[in-house]
Amino acid sequence: MAKLSRLVDNLLDMSRLQAGALTLRLRPTALAEVLPTALDSLPDAPARAVAVQDLEHVPDVLADPPLLERVVANLVANAARHSPPDRPVTVAASVLASRVELRVVDRGPGIRPADRERAFAPFQRLGDTDNTTGLGLGLALSRGLTEAMGGTLTPEDTPGGGLTMVVSLPAAPARTENPRT
Repeated sequence: MAKLSRLVDNLLDMSRLQAGALTLRLRPTALAEVLPTALDSLPDAPARAVAVQDLEHVPDVLADPPLLERVVANLVANAARHSPPDRPVTVAASVLASRVELRVVDRGPGIRPADRERAFAPFQRLGDTDNTTGLGLGLALSRGLTEAMGGTLTPEDTPGGGLTMVVSLPAAPARTENPRT
């Protein structure tokens, strides 16, 4: 039942994205708070096979927390599906100028540079023959949601083999304390 519910949610959100009717509630969001919820939404195996690095040391991002959770969950699930069982998915973050980059790193076969943009097309599975793991909406939806929040989602080669998905979002404005007078 949960799988069917996720499918319906993905189809509805894809439809809203394509119609320009997605409602956003952007606010300062800590990646270290979003990740546990995203991982909790995954089946047990992918959630246990994730190594987390450096999330506490980056500023908050300007994002819609539930939508960012879906992006992260989709990317981690996809990375876990393509990684060897003995190689955990890595999730790490860093700052680049006024943006925060979240990296979801796998050690799978990667995607040829010529096929990378095609991987973001709805219902595209790039050669997967197992139709029990999804319909090919995850990357398309993840990119659409990321772009709706003012970010980008780009694939890169993982050094040593694999694929790294880079979510770049604007850093939230620093909070200033109101001095007491």
